[in-house]
Amino acid sequence: MSSSPPSGPPAEGKRPHVIYLAIGFPPAAKSSTYRMRETANQFVRVGWDVTVVNIARESWELDSGIDLSLLDQVDPRVKIVELPLSRDDLETDIRLFDEARALDPNGWVAKLRKRQTETFPEPNFGEWRGDLEEAVLRIHREHPADLLLASCVPYVNLAAAWKLWEEAKVPYAVDFRDGWSIDVIDGVEAFARDSAEGVWERKILDDAVSLWVVNDPIAEHYRNRYPELADRVHVVRNGYDADSSPGRSHSPDPASGLVFGYLGTVNFTVPHLETVLNAWRAAREKEPLLANARFELRGHLGNGASRGANRHAEVFKEAEADGVVFGGPAAKAEVSSIYARWDAMVLILIGGRFVTSGKVYEYMATGLPIVSAHAVEHDASNVLRGHPLWTGAPGLDEAGLTESFIKAAHMAVETTDEEHAEAMAHADQFTREALMSVAVKNLVEELAK
Repeated sequence: MSSSPPSGPPAEGKRPHVIYLAIGFPPAAKSSTYRMRETANQFVRVGWDVTVVNIARESWELDSGIDLSLLDQVDPRVKIVELPLSRDDLETDIRLFDEARALDPNGWVAKLRKRQTETFPEPNFGEWRGDLEEAVLRIHREHPADLLLASCVPYVNLAAAWKLWEEAKVPYAVDFRDGWSIDVIDGVEAFARDSAEGVWERKILDDAVSLWVVNDPIAEHYRNRYPELADRVHVVRNGYDADSSPGRSHSPDPASGLVFGYLGTVNFTVPHLETVLNAWRAAREKEPLLANARFELRGHLGNGASRGANRHAEVFKEAEADGVVFGGPAAKAEVSSIYARWDAMVLILIGGRFVTSGKVYEYMATGLPIVSAHAVEHDASNVLRGHPLWTGAPGLDEAGLTESFIKAAHMAVETTDEEHAEAMAHADQFTREALMSVAVKNLVEELAK
């Protein structure tokens, strides 16, 4: 270990510098990219220099895709370093496969996973450890850092945060978002305390200035798991970008057909999707207001070789006769105009009480009726409670969802301008700018203690 002294506060007149490990930063088309963008922008606004570490955009083209419009709202003072890292398993050009992969693809993947976890206990990303550590050390040499903020996933970012702390005593904070030692989908412990992952998590959190998570149940998990660190665990909700809201009075046209919409990553299971579409079909058959209605879904569908071509795509195709249309990804710049065309929102989410999703805030900001197609005990239900145009959470019950679609149709045509405005106002407390502004200012204050 280096005997270098702690970095300490920056000299008077010098702008402090944060290295932000944000793999998924724009133009990556990932749900986490909006949180990362606003975090970087807020550091700039409080007077910091910001260096973002991401992977090359060519790598994101192999993964979830890219959206260049996401870069439009990145503060131009943010410096972005793109590392030439990628996931080998997502390569789809068979001309680039070696003989071992071509002859035994499953065996090749198994060996890859084993190799990836030899340096850090994380499949897909563990091998990036050395490159990430070298990158933060190099950036620090060129522009001394006063703080490192690691956004996870991938969790291998933690190794780089630790390396800079070990070598130069640069303080670090962690944005776990959904947490590591909690399986947010099933609501159970993801790994034991004495596992390789458990040892890393404890080691990194012991010296972290702050830990951010996206909701209260995840915060509760960490406060219970590490009670001595409880005061460093903070809920930093995702929120929504104000420019995503259509911001206008709503004028439905039942004669032309009401339009229900879903915008978000298609990461739910096929049975989940089929339940929603079966309920939609039943509602159209039962409710005259929905007889000529359409259900439009937009978003990224799969990654790597399965992007846009999987069983989900087949289900969408089969449901076209029921007015279902899958329109593919939507650029960030299109979001508000897409919402402006819709009459009601359909919130399809995986997981339960440990999952919130960033989309729930954006959906509320539309001021439109919201159909919840997720578990009853879901953190999104906590956020939506009090929203005047929420149909409630019947769970993944086909009959209950059918009634929710019908209820939303009536809300869409019967809601007054005042009620629409009230629904939009309910979301005002969750603008991403407001939430991240407070989070960054609090982190800076914690660092100064």
